[in-house]
Amino acid sequence: MEAGEEFGPWLSRQLKLAGRTQAELADELGLTRAAVSAWITKRSVPRPTVMAEIAKALGTDLGTVHTRTTDTQAGLPVTWYHRPGYQDGGRDGGNAAAFAFDADVQVLARETCQNSLDERIVDNGRPVRVRYTIHELTGEALDAFRAAVLWDELQPHYSAVSESAADQKVGRVVDAGVRDMFEKGRLVLLRVDDYNASGLTGDDYDDGKFAAVVRRQLESLKSGRGAGGSYGLGKATLWATSALGMVLINSTLSVPHEGRTERRVIGRLELPWRSVDGNSYAGPAWLGRPDPETTGAEVVRSWWADEETVERLHLTRDGDEPGTSFLIVGAHDVASLEQGGSDPTDEDFESGSDDDGTRDVRAMHRRLVEALGRDFWAAMTGGGSRLPLLETSVRTMRNGEVVIDEQKVDPTDAQPSRTRALRAFYEGTTVDRLTESGQVALRTVPLKLPLSGGLRGTLGIHSGMLLVTEAEDKDGTPNQVHSLRGNRMTIKKSTVGGLPLGVSSFQAVLLVGQAAGESAPFAEEAEEFLRAAEPPEHDRWGQSEELTLRWSHTAHHRISRLTTEVNTAVRDVVVRPKSATSQESAKLRKKLTVQRTAAASRRSSGPTVPELVELDAEIGESKEWRITAEVKLPRADELPAMTPVVLLEVRSGGRPRLDWAELVAVEGCEVVGGVLHFEPGARKAVFRGATDPTSHPVRTELTRLALELRTGSGE
Repeated sequence: MEAGEEFGPWLSRQLKLAGRTQAELADELGLTRAAVSAWITKRSVPRPTVMAEIAKALGTDLGTVHTRTTDTQAGLPVTWYHRPGYQDGGRDGGNAAAFAFDADVQVLARETCQNSLDERIVDNGRPVRVRYTIHELTGEALDAFRAAVLWDELQPHYSAVSESAADQKVGRVVDAGVRDMFEKGRLVLLRVDDYNASGLTGDDYDDGKFAAVVRRQLESLKSGRGAGGSYGLGKATLWATSALGMVLINSTLSVPHEGRTERRVIGRLELPWRSVDGNSYAGPAWLGRPDPETTGAEVVRSWWADEETVERLHLTRDGDEPGTSFLIVGAHDVASLEQGGSDPTDEDFESGSDDDGTRDVRAMHRRLVEALGRDFWAAMTGGGSRLPLLETSVRTMRNGEVVIDEQKVDPTDAQPSRTRALRAFYEGTTVDRLTESGQVALRTVPLKLPLSGGLRGTLGIHSGMLLVTEAEDKDGTPNQVHSLRGNRMTIKKSTVGGLPLGVSSFQAVLLVGQAAGESAPFAEEAEEFLRAAEPPEHDRWGQSEELTLRWSHTAHHRISRLTTEVNTAVRDVVVRPKSATSQESAKLRKKLTVQRTAAASRRSSGPTVPELVELDAEIGESKEWRITAEVKLPRADELPAMTPVVLLEVRSGGRPRLDWAELVAVEGCEVVGGVLHFEPGARKAVFRGATDPTSHPVRTELTRLALELRTGSGE
């Protein structure tokens, strides 16, 4: 239950909102001005019988005066305040910060979840819970929402933006959003709720989290070196995802402000410069209660809303747990079209539909789930004494009815191999070498931290933790390293190159900074260094302006050396040691013969044909030969199709031909009916095959093979 504000400050604000003085209230109550002043200064409180008279004077009920958890509705009403145009004639065509990101719900998920992780309340040990709600409004529900956001006040401003849309990119987006709402009679709301987070604490104008998010740009007040954000740009994705440039906010505070914590509400609108009724406006606008302490009471501030108001604004939160709800009005997902997510079909064109799919709520739902599982699997994974930092879910509704049930994102389903690796690290069950399925190998890799201020030398060596395990199909691209630091969001994804043929697919995880554990040396320093090496998207480590200013222009070379150390360690884990298998490998290579046509290929006047250059073979569990081959492709406009043929070497007579049980293309070619067809322009091709043991005339261990490439069908 929310604690009410002290009576004196509450009464003082109600008088200001109503435009009344202490003397006027004293006269109406039949009391002295000194008595009212004593209440305001907290030297005394009114008797219960006087409380009823105060409620009547303020035009509210007795319960509101007693609880003081909301403002009275008397006085200045909630309205939109539009920032006046610049006096020097300057114009902004929109918020430049929003152009740092695409209108993409997957980018939105990455940035908002990162912010929620940074604001997690850590004292209770619980994860921050982030829920995404996609809600499509039509008909009466849409009309009611437009009334709640005072659309009639905004209509002239949107009309002015539409009139100049041809000259402004932001204007074209806004114009399309307004037309979609009215012509198609729909509006997509996308709400992001977090729980067990700090909330937007602080004053409306002074330094604090509220002002940093709602009032300012390029300001980040993240606490701790492990925070994900550092540029103050992430919040811009909220407005970038809104085709109308509108975001409404309801915050439950972890630290009381003005004596209360629940239902602190405000809205912000991002539009380009515009002229309405002869007045120019700079761009942004805010929905709030006029602040009587500002000149002419024009500027609005946040207000403590009642439950009915937040319900009409679709901002109702579950319970009183601290955190913030952001409602993106007119959500669209333009970037989904580039990924083939929602392109219109032929039937859409035939029916005359011009829906581009950017407001497809089912596609938004799917892409949000994919992004959360891909980027935050580690933050949602626990094990041993380490608890998850994050829980996420997505649900989709239409006019208050459930379209897709709330779907909790499961990291073991999204990234099975990587979550297995991280759990093994937390539980202390890693091994030095992979010998069985399901094992996780651990290696330490050094990050040499430079001295700051351009000084030469090394501050210290931080030990990153590298985890390697076999890959599963659902992990996505194999043979990748996912790197992460303190907040456990995937920062960098890189593929390990230079692997020999025949290496089993794997996945690797690099833990650096505070993610490497409390005992890792120089963990905080590594966290700060790597954070400075990230761009606004926080999707890689490399050269950055902050890295140059705080350390040196060559500091990024330390990160390059870390990557080299990681790749070397991965190869050491996944490549079979020669010392342990040299005798077996030598025996296998003696049994494998490559039939080359080198003399023919060297003749410049002769035919241009592909050539086998490298082979790897082993005997499988079913006694089949498993072969991986690399083919060198000459430069030619057209290459002939070739058939791989595997034969048994014998001392005399014809060589028996074995059947293929499996033949698959890996790179630079495709297999059609057992024949290799090479991709134009490729310089090499790789294929794998397994022989059919039933076609072996003798025991596999006693055979020697010859592999040939034959033109055509291979007969």
